[in-house]
Amino acid sequence: MDVVKEIIQNSAIGPLSNGYKGLVLSLFASIVGTLLTMLIVLLRYGPEMTIQFGY
Repeated sequence: MDVVKEIIQNSAIGPLSNGYKGLVLSLFASIVGTLLTMLIVLLRYGPEMTIQFGY
């Protein structure tokens, strides 16, 4: 936990208040969670999907 606190303290969100730090970290975690979910769905159902590119 000390390493995480050190990284946060030396990052751009270091001088922000704890509320903003929590908001930024929760936003980051939700983006990462969404990306992991999309990756799992793509790996699971990818061969069965029909993907068409067009305008």
